[in-house]
Amino acid sequence: MSIVFERTEGLLDMPFHYCPGCTHGIIHRLVAEALVELDLLEDAVCIASVGCSVYTYKYFDCDAYGASHGRAAAVATGVKRVHKNRTVFTYQGDGDLAAIGTAETVHAAARGENITIIYVNNAIYGMTGGQMAPTTLVGQKATTSPYGRSAETQGYPIRVSEMLSTLDGAAFIERVAVNNPANVRKAKKAVKKAFEVQKSGGGFSMVEFLSTCPTNWGMTPADSLKWLEDNMIPYYPLGNFKTPKED
Repeated sequence: MSIVFERTEGLLDMPFHYCPGCTHGIIHRLVAEALVELDLLEDAVCIASVGCSVYTYKYFDCDAYGASHGRAAAVATGVKRVHKNRTVFTYQGDGDLAAIGTAETVHAAARGENITIIYVNNAIYGMTGGQMAPTTLVGQKATTSPYGRSAETQGYPIRVSEMLSTLDGAAFIERVAVNNPANVRKAKKAVKKAFEVQKSGGGFSMVEFLSTCPTNWGMTPADSLKWLEDNMIPYYPLGNFKTPKED
């Protein structure tokens, strides 16, 4: 019997700790597959962040560091500058990257650091109990905004991809989702392109994934996918925001 589907070599044989219905597992697989297919896995270095993805280093079959909360881009910068031939990527949630790690992320992009960031946006703080995040939508309820986020008092959600794409040092920025098979295929292409940009020395690259959090959203996995499509994608439109110019 021929094998048509199996675990990618880029992931270790270990069960994920994520909640049922969360799309972190899909994203992990896409990143791992991209590294294998581009023959980058052996020299890859993963920088794990603080949040739901704190155990990222347990899942990818490559070298890894655990960074302090929000400091993944800074740690990745140090690793890449010392080991210029390694493929260095961070794996961060919206709380880690867009809140406590905003400065590290923005300035890494502004400097054109030749690293790749995998940014998972589920519009809420997942690991710490469902607090409002910088990406929580106006009107969306969270433990710290029980009546829904108010633009008047809490401001508006941050569109990180659009913001970073304005910086000269950013080479490749794309926002994707994994809510259906078609979008999963597009997401993998974006991840591969981001790693290819780093391999060519192009500069800072980031792929933003719109993700679900059924547990803290208080929804079933199926309903959370529908909510993402109906609410997140209109505010966070999918697509490429910056790509290197062809020679």
